[in-house]
Amino acid sequence: MAWIKVVEPEDATGLLKQEYDAALKRAGKVFNILKVQSLNPPALKASMEMYRATMFGPSGLSRAEREMLATVVSWANRCFY
Repeated sequence: MAWIKVVEPEDATGLLKQEYDAALKRAGKVFNILKVQSLNPPALKASMEMYRATMFGPSGLSRAEREMLATVVSWANRCFY
């Protein structure tokens, strides 16, 4: 198993703390998929902006269809969150 250095929520400051706080408000926890980006807070912020645009922005797909696609792709890639 790979090991990646991460910043835990209790140690976050600045932009990273803002992103972690938003994650806590949104999901009640900070998922590992966010923590692995913690050493580069601007990249984490950009990743979350892309996620929000993809999942909540204008689209010909419904929210449920987008979630289904994300789930199937995660399953196919053996990414179990």
